[in-house]
Parts: sequence; C-alpha cells; structure tokens
Amino acid sequence: MAEILVLGAGMVGVTTALSLQERGHDVTIIERNVPGRETSYGNAGLIQTEAVEPYAMPLAPGALLQIAMGRGFDVKWTPSGLMSQMGAVWSYALNSLPAAHRRASQTWGKLIRQSTDRHAPLIAASGSDNIIRKNGFIELHRTPAKFDKGAKAVERFRNDFGVDARLLTGAELRAVEPSIKVEVQGATHWMDAWNCSDPGGLVAAYAALFQKRGGRIINGDAGDLHRKGAAWIADEAEGEHAVIALGPWSPAITERFGLRVPMVYKRGYHRHYHMELPPQHPIADFGNSVVLSPMRRGLRIATAAELTSHPRLTPPQLKHGEKAARELFDVGAPVEAEPWTGRRPCMPDMLPLVGRVPDQPNLWAHFGHGHQGFTLGPVTSEILADEISGGQGWDALQPSRLKRG
Repeated sequence: MAEILVLGAGMVGVTTALSLQERGHDVTIIERNVPGRETSYGNAGLIQTEAVEPYAMPLAPGALLQIAMGRGFDVKWTPSGLMSQMGAVWSYALNSLPAAHRRASQTWGKLIRQSTDRHAPLIAASGSDNIIRKNGFIELHRTPAKFDKGAKAVERFRNDFGVDARLLTGAELRAVEPSIKVEVQGATHWMDAWNCSDPGGLVAAYAALFQKRGGRIINGDAGDLHRKGAAWIADEAEGEHAVIALGPWSPAITERFGLRVPMVYKRGYHRHYHMELPPQHPIADFGNSVVLSPMRRGLRIATAAELTSHPRLTPPQLKHGEKAARELFDVGAPVEAEPWTGRRPCMPDMLPLVGRVPDQPNLWAHFGHGHQGFTLGPVTSEILADEISGGQGWDALQPSRLKRG
C-alpha cells in the first residue's frame, strides 16, 4: 500500500486520512495548528442530510437590490472583498440560475444524503456520542407566507429525496422549545439532521482515532509541498501521494502545480453566549440570517456570508444576529472577548473538488465544500480514498473540470 501525505487537519483532511488508513495505506497528516481549530471549528454544528440543494446566490431583483445597498444580512460585502473575487462571484451567480443549479443539485443531493451514515461509525469508534444529538434542527417561520413556503419545501424534499421533516404550529413549537419567549407563526423540524455541541472537538476526536490506529500527525508547514524525484515532500515528511485538503488555503498550493482554482470566500462569524435555559435543538432563523446552536461553551450565534478581504472587529451580521437571539431567548453575556471568524471555501459551480490534480502524478485535491465541509468530509473522503486505491471517482467532482471549462 502507498505512503500518503494529507495536507490539513480539518474535518475533510482528517476523514480523508481515516478513509485511506482503513484501506491499508500508511498516512501522515501535516497540520500547522491543532486539528479542528480552523474552518471546521466555526460552523453551526449541523451534520445535515436535508440540505439536498447547494446554497444558491439570491438572484431575485429585490434580493439583489437589498444586497447591493447593504440592507440585508444574508450577504454583506466590502468593495475590496467583492472586487478581489469578482470573476468567481459572477460564475457563482451564473451557476445559481435554475438549470445549472438543478444539475449541481443532482450530485449534491446524492452526497448529502449519505452524511449521517458516514459519520456514524466514526462517532462510535472515536467515543464521541456524548457531543452528538440526533434530534435534528428547527427552522423558524415568522410569517404566514414563510410558513406556507416552508410547507412546500417539506413536501418537495420528502417526495423527491425522502427527507424526514414535520411542520410545527406556533403552539407546537413552544411545546418543543419552551425557552422561546415570543410568538412565531410556526417552524419546520428537520428530523433527519444530527447536531454536534463541539464541532472542533469532534474533529479532534477523529484525529485521535486516526493516531490510535497508527497514523501520524506532524505539526508542520503544508505550504512547503514540493516534488523530489517520484516523491512528494511537505515539511520533513515524504509520501508517494499527497492530498491537498487545506480548505480556503488550497488554491494557493494547487496554482503552483498548474491548477488555478477560482473560489468564492464567504466569511462567517460566531460568538458564544451564556444561557441558563438553552434550546433543545439548533434554531435556524433564516429571516435574520442566523443559526443559534446550543454548544458546550454556550449558545453559538453563527452568521451568514460576508465577502470581505479582512474580518471586521464589530461585524454587523453578528450584531443583528445577537439582537434576533435576544428577541427569541433570554441570552446572557458573551463568554469570549471577541468573535471567531473564518472563511468558507465555495466553488463557483457549488461542487467540491475531489480527485486527481491534472498533469501532476499522485497529487490529489479534496476541498471546496462551501458551507458543508463539516457535514460532507466523511462522504467525499470515501470517494477520494476509493479513487486513490484504484477506483473511478466521481466525474462531476474531478478537478479536471476546471481545465475542461
């Protein structure tokens, strides 16, 4: 079996290493930080099976006008942040048109529906059951129009994809979540999804499982990747193969090896707050562009997308999210001095890169999962590990599609 270097110890990198290790390969992870402390740490903690369609850019004239004028909280931007990735953003918009989005959803839906099945054996083997809840999450509908739209989504997702969900009236919602203190029209309980009270801790547990099974994690510079004869070298580690799984930092590496990857970098923020009576489920308040998740550290308020080159010290989306959270719940003080921020690595065609880097022997790409790296890491890791071990891979995910395009 081959010796393989995996660059990056987020959810995608660690599960890549585990999948390869299970197939008998000798695997070393190169990571500059502690496993699970970068992008994989900062999400809402959802392992989703209902998200059968990738996030499309809002294209309705009213929504675009709201974004352009900076009035909404779903997408914020700065001139420098937008201009630095204008080509990728424009391509993302084109791929958000109905026909292209349906094509992407055909592949995306097949991936996302496997997520809990792929996580389950890793959760059990790593002893992480204590931070996993299998009770889904709740999406609020504040108005009758939003409730009706939610009802149509439930019916379509159930009929087309087999998603398990139920609609809750306002009274039923209060029975399920008694800490909600205001009247809302209703909600959707997405029952298929799982949620995690410590996303970074789950990645760390998977990394510890990898080490327990004989894998090595080296604290080093993955950006040092280079070729020496038939081998790939990163820091002082050597392998026959190398897998680039560095999330938003991956394109800087692949460009050195001839693969230019246009990427939309959506910045997100979160902060934890003390709560005496936290909700029993993560609460998605999409009307306010925020997800409120009960975590080990407190209630995590996680924002939507921001296109900006540099993080803001006082992000308006987080301020708005905190206001929405305090309207719903009795929320206490922040438990940390300042917000966490990180970038989501979003491909313009909304599908991750999973496969061989063109024209580079034994160099592999595994990144670009957008909002769903935490969910999809174990799923696409199996696809990549199978391809490295002689399987065919998935054509729709191949990096070579960037060359073809």
